[in-house]
Amino acid sequence: MISQYLHNFLSKLLLLLKHRVGLQLKSLRQLTFVSFVVVLVPLAVLVAYSQVTLRNLTQIASNETEQSINIVRQVSKMENLSLDIERLVRQFTIVKNEALPELINTSINRFDTHQRYVCQQVPEKQNCEQLSARVDWIKHISAEIDPLLLDAQLADFKKNIKNLAQQVNRFLDIRLQNQQHYVNSVQQNQLWLTGILLGISVLLIILGVKAILNPIEKVEQVIRAISQQTSELPAISKTGPQELIVLEHQLHNLSSRLEKLEQLRTALLRHAAHELKTPLASIKEGCSLLTEQVVGPLNEQQTEVLSLLNSSTDRLNLLIIQLLDYNLLLQQASPEWELIDSEVMLKEFIQQNGLALKQHENGLLINNELPSIYADHKLFRRILDNLLSNALAHGSKGRPINIHIYQKGDLQYLDFANRGQKIPANTRSTLFQPFYRGDGARNDRVIGTGLGLSIVAECARMMFGKAEIVDVDYADVCVRVMIPVITPIKDLVRDPSTEASV
Repeated sequence: MISQYLHNFLSKLLLLLKHRVGLQLKSLRQLTFVSFVVVLVPLAVLVAYSQVTLRNLTQIASNETEQSINIVRQVSKMENLSLDIERLVRQFTIVKNEALPELINTSINRFDTHQRYVCQQVPEKQNCEQLSARVDWIKHISAEIDPLLLDAQLADFKKNIKNLAQQVNRFLDIRLQNQQHYVNSVQQNQLWLTGILLGISVLLIILGVKAILNPIEKVEQVIRAISQQTSELPAISKTGPQELIVLEHQLHNLSSRLEKLEQLRTALLRHAAHELKTPLASIKEGCSLLTEQVVGPLNEQQTEVLSLLNSSTDRLNLLIIQLLDYNLLLQQASPEWELIDSEVMLKEFIQQNGLALKQHENGLLINNELPSIYADHKLFRRILDNLLSNALAHGSKGRPINIHIYQKGDLQYLDFANRGQKIPANTRSTLFQPFYRGDGARNDRVIGTGLGLSIVAECARMMFGKAEIVDVDYADVCVRVMIPVITPIKDLVRDPSTEASV
C-alpha cells in the first residue's frame, strides 16, 4: 500500500513539475505560489493516507468486534439450549410423554443452527464433529434407554460444548493478537511514510527556497558589483521572475548613469583644479612680488590687504590639493594589501614632515610595538599625513604629539594624540564627515576644508576598519584608527562602500 501511494505521489509530482516548467513562471508571485503548493503535496498525501488507514482500521475493528460478539452470543445460546435439551431428554425417559420428542427436536434444530454458525468460524472441526455425533444420538433416543448410557452420553454432550467454548475463546484470542499485530504494522508503516514524506517536504522546501533566492541573489550580485564599481556587471537573466528581470535592467541603467556621473565628476574636478592652479600660481607669484616690495614700497593698508590675499591664496591652494587627494581616494576601488616595514615608513614620515614639525615646535613621541603592519601602504601613509596635518592645525604649539602603533587580537591600532582643545562627545562622529569643520581655531589662521579627518575615515574604511575619537589619559585629543589583520583573497566579498564595523 505504501509503495502504491509513493508511486502515485511521485507521478503527480512529476506532472506538476512538467506543468511548472511549461508555465515558464514569469512572476515572483507565481514562483512562490507554485513552490508552496509543491511543498504541500507530500503533506496532502500523508493526510490522505492517514485518513484511508484510519478508515480501514475503524472498519476492521468494527467488523472484528461485531463478529466476536456474535460468536460469543451463539455459544451462550448453545449452552442454554444444551441445558433445555438435557432437561427434556431426562423428562422423556421418566414420564414418557409423546409430546416431549417434538420439543426435543425443536431445541435440537435451534441448537444445530447456532452450532453451524460457530463451527463455520473456528478452524478446528474435531469438537464440532463430536458434538454433531452426540446431537444425532439424542435425536434418535428412545424411552427405554439405559440410564447409565444416558448419563454417559449427556456428560459427553456437555463436555463437547465446554471444549467448543474453550476453542472459541482461544480462536478469539488469536484473532485479537492478529489484529494487534496488524495495527502495529500499520503504525510502523505510518511512521516510515511520515518520515519519508516529511523528508521529501524538507527537500522540496530547500529546492523552493533556492528557486526563489537564486534570482534575488542575482540582483544582489548586480548591486554588489555597482557598489564595488566593477567594470563589468553580471549578465541580465533571460529566465526567471519578470519583476526581477526588470529590476536587473533598471540596475544596469543605473550603473551606466552612475558611471557617466563619476566620469563627469572626475573630469570636472581635474579640469577645475588644473584651471584654478594656473591663475592661482600667477596670483601667488604676484602677491609674493608685492610682499617683497619689488615693484615699490607699500603703505600699512596695502600691506594688510596683501596679507589677506596671501592667506586666501594659501587656503585656495590647500582646498585644491585636498579635493584632488579626496577625489583620488574615491577612485581607488580596493586596497593593495602588503606587509609594511613600520620603522622605515615612520622614518620617511618624520623626514618628509620635519619642516612642518619644526615650524610648529612640536615633537613626536612614537611608541611602535609592531615591526610590520599589514595594510595598504598608500592608504596608511595618507592616514598619517592627514592626522599630522590635523594635529598641527588644531593642537597646541610646543607640545608633543603621540603616535602609538600596537595590536590587540586581530586588530591593528594607530593612536594619534595631541594636546589642545578637547572635542565634545556629541560632535566627535560628525568630524569624520566630508566638508565638516570644527569650531576650534586653527593655528595657521587658515579656514580648513573639512576633508582631513574624512580622508582618514575613508582610508580606514577601505581597509575594512574605522576611525574614531577616543579619550586617553596622556593627551587631550586622540584619533584611533583600527584596521583588521586579514588575508587577501581575490574573491573577497566585502562591500567597501559601507562603513565597516570592527
